[in-house]
Amino acid sequence: RRLMKNFIDISTPGISDFLPEDTLKRNLLLPLAEAIRQAHFPDTEELKDAARNRLAFDELFILQLGVLAKKKRWQEQTGRALKINLPAIDHFISQLPFKLTDAQTKCLADIKADISKSVPMSRLLQGEVGSGKTIVAVISLFTAAANGLQGAFMAPTEILAEQHFKSVTRLCASIAKVSTLLDGVYTFEGLLDRPLRVALMISDMKSSQKDILKEKIKKGEIDIAIGTHALIQKEIRFKSLGLAVIDEQHRFGVEQRSALRSKGINPHILIMTATPIPRTLALTLYGELDLSVIDELPPGRQSIKTRWLKPEQRNSAYNFIRKQIEAGRQAFIICPLVEESEAIQAKAATAEYETLSSEVFPESKVALLHGRMNAAEKESIMKHFNEGKMDILVSTPVVEVGIDIPNATVMLVESADRFGLSQLHQFRGRVGRGIEQSYCMFLAENPSLLGQERLSIIESTQDGFKLAEEDLRLRGPGEFFGTRQSGLPDLRMASISDVGLLEQARREATRLFESDPELNLPENKALEEEIRRVWPKKSEWS
Repeated sequence: RRLMKNFIDISTPGISDFLPEDTLKRNLLLPLAEAIRQAHFPDTEELKDAARNRLAFDELFILQLGVLAKKKRWQEQTGRALKINLPAIDHFISQLPFKLTDAQTKCLADIKADISKSVPMSRLLQGEVGSGKTIVAVISLFTAAANGLQGAFMAPTEILAEQHFKSVTRLCASIAKVSTLLDGVYTFEGLLDRPLRVALMISDMKSSQKDILKEKIKKGEIDIAIGTHALIQKEIRFKSLGLAVIDEQHRFGVEQRSALRSKGINPHILIMTATPIPRTLALTLYGELDLSVIDELPPGRQSIKTRWLKPEQRNSAYNFIRKQIEAGRQAFIICPLVEESEAIQAKAATAEYETLSSEVFPESKVALLHGRMNAAEKESIMKHFNEGKMDILVSTPVVEVGIDIPNATVMLVESADRFGLSQLHQFRGRVGRGIEQSYCMFLAENPSLLGQERLSIIESTQDGFKLAEEDLRLRGPGEFFGTRQSGLPDLRMASISDVGLLEQARREATRLFESDPELNLPENKALEEEIRRVWPKKSEWS
């Protein structure tokens, strides 16, 4: 402490403040040197809090300036303005086998307004599991095709990419005639004044078929390409990419997003997530994006009956699953780990599978799915489960996103206290996708007080956005999304869950950015240097 005190006393007089004087006064902030002194050796409790407040403000302020610079840089680029009032688009929407909800229509209007401008769209579409984001994406991709441009639809896993491919082709087939299926490309007649061609591109394909698809994409002979990160490989070239849709975007790193963006001349970008993100967090993590929210479920979507069970209720949970299977339904059982771990005494999927298939449900067909299986094994298991050939799927969290099995009515999550609220909500969203009443059971052996609070909240709440707010309050943003994935600098003093300070920093950043976006004024030079220190890669912020 003596060494540290000497160091602080010697070094702080030489520290110059990078915040403009009027920003300090307006926000009643301590000068930087004083804040550092009081953070290490506070004179009073009030000064300790004021020091933390100043240093936390700095982090959030600079983070917001970086995010706003990203947005400005994107908006300065020239994109392609699409025609949105074409008869083919209206016909496509009018022929859908269902009516769009008001929320879907509103989000679609936001997207159409964006893509009709020559500034490339950069929009985040949020919506609960089953809220109908995919159809909004499909109409947007069809709009690009109607304008003679290509669309790309990128998903984080092969299972999800194939599911999107099936959804898109099934939807088109319900409206138009499928004329051919050749080399993995579906061709639909009657939707446009030319055939509409839709293809799937994933890593787990024969190289010969991949080569054919690459060539077709390059020549513009595929209108909508659906796939995984295979779509952003260096050798993939689009002839005229007009719109890129990225699903479950937090699964992709910053580099992968920009790689897809670079496949066209500033294509419009639509990013989708089924993970409800509190607005404050969305403004920080995705501050360069405009935000649309599908905040209602289509009619007929039922609430899922949810119960938190104690260890002694395990057998009654198994009996309940047995009855559902006897009635012709299917069930998911989720375990946190693939293999047993000394450090984390959680149920392992492999061990659980052995027990369940041989001892608990010997009369049922039980399958195992985990992330260490290769793509072909996963696909085969999901195909069998989807076709009703398996009764119970024991899985690690690999099924968290995007799996759609309408006949599955029961979800049992083991060691549920080890998951966050948003993740538990995602698991719950795997059931309730058909017409039958669905159920979700959370088992926890010995939950901590925090674990008990989480389980209590999810048992009584179906609203994903409320759960996300609670998750942020209970766990903080680090667990919500890693800053590495989001491309944001690490926060040492600030917390994104500090909503008041975050909004204050955003307000100040917006004010400064409007008056001096390039930070050219003499009073902002020190601030520009600090931003470059925090955002070391120039491409990340300016």
